Amino acid sequence: MPRHAHYKPGLAWFAALGSAWVFVLVALGAFTTSIGAGMAFPDWPLSNGSVNPHGWLTELDKFAEHSHRLSAVMMSTVTIILAVWLWRAEARAWLRKLAYFAVGLVLTQAVVGGLRVLLDRMHVEMVDTSVGRMFAMLHAVLAQAFVCTLFAIALACSRSWIEHRAGLHGAPADGLRRLGRWCVGLLFAQLAIAAIVRHSFAGLAISTFPMSTPDGALLPAAWDFRVLIHFAHRAMAAVIGVAVLAYAWRLLREAAIAPFLRGSGVLLVSLICLQIAFGAQIIWTGRSVVMTTGHVIVGALTLATTFLVTFALHRERVESAPSS
Repeated sequence: MPRHAHYKPGLAWFAALGSAWVFVLVALGAFTTSIGAGMAFPDWPLSNGSVNPHGWLTELDKFAEHSHRLSAVMMSTVTIILAVWLWRAEARAWLRKLAYFAVGLVLTQAVVGGLRVLLDRMHVEMVDTSVGRMFAMLHAVLAQAFVCTLFAIALACSRSWIEHRAGLHGAPADGLRRLGRWCVGLLFAQLAIAAIVRHSFAGLAISTFPMSTPDGALLPAAWDFRVLIHFAHRAMAAVIGVAVLAYAWRLLREAAIAPFLRGSGVLLVSLICLQIAFGAQIIWTGRSVVMTTGHVIVGALTLATTFLVTFALHRERVESAPSS
């Protein structure tokens, strides 16, 4: 780390608040999709041609969609301010570049969200969905990448990272780092599959859980695209469960990391269990809005937490990048 890189409390808190606000955005987006309000307004970037559209404070679908748009504007503003602050005050080149990437990502996310609305009337027969919904899937995936980016910036601005107290007493085993990267990759892939499930209306394509048929069969009795993508989501959940358990076990046994970082494995396993419980409740309640929204939020939190732990394990490698 460069000698002149030092902890800046204001910047650290602002980055932390930004990474917290992103979950407001994720929650509103999840709720909007869960109640089918993504097309409450047929125009963009305004809502019915206004920044204060009629009915948005009294009609639930309009409130959900317009609140999501307003929170996205706030998130874009926070991200731009954070990038400018880092550009002016941060010595580490890699962190400044990561902030610029965050700005590009949040602006791309805004455009993709707009295309989801503007192109919703265009239908693609081959996959039986609209072009708008295909952009909605991309919108959901980019959101996860944005969450991880903000978390990385917030951690890198923290006192524990700056003062080399990010939980490392030595070099963690390469196998542990590699397993962490695998878990992050699997979770990201799972959330991409989940986005397809949500936006292709496949959430109840298999209407029983944990088995796939009422008579207790493991595999569905009939297959189509929606059943396939739903089953893939369940199968990936099983793979992730095993991978996260292995990661948690390796964390608990790693002597080169601090107790709080070792204990993060317990949190990861708890989040996976909660996520499975929400997924089961979606089936058992016929896609309850509360359970569906909770499932999306916990999924994003699980990815973010896994990424944060894994990023902390790579601190020395990240900071070895040259600064300018």
